[in-house]
Amino acid sequence: MKGPVDLVEFESMLLTKYTLNPRFRSGNGLLERSAYLLLCRIELAGPQSIRQFGDALRLDASTLNRQTRAMLRDRLVERIADPDGGIARKFQLTEAGRRRLHAARAVNVEGMTRVMADWSDEDITAFATYLRRFNMDIERLDGRPWPHPDSRETTPANPH
Repeated sequence: MKGPVDLVEFESMLLTKYTLNPRFRSGNGLLERSAYLLLCRIELAGPQSIRQFGDALRLDASTLNRQTRAMLRDRLVERIADPDGGIARKFQLTEAGRRRLHAARAVNVEGMTRVMADWSDEDITAFATYLRRFNMDIERLDGRPWPHPDSRETTPANPH
């Protein structure tokens, strides 16, 4: 008999399948998945260098150069001098990038709202709490925390 962790593994595999499938995402060209991740990172953590992106996402510089080039071409980001005085230039959201990120997020939230239409607010909050706890434990073990939005209004301070 399979244990509860086996069930979590299976359900997380399905979740990845659904969230990566364009039919279940925006599907309207709002943002590529890589751009969405990078723009979210900038929005939450501030301007980022290629090295910071690489450390956060465990991606090599060539991959990130290709992804950031596309974002520069689409005017989603701009290069700026390091606000902290470092040598490396950083990427910062443009106003167009911020608008497209928020539009893509709104489409994602709308889709999730449809999926969870019959869920109570308590069930949605509990699900979000467990997902956050799961992600934060992965980050703790990996040693690479991802910035999380302040969600004190929707999740308990200590989900454990």
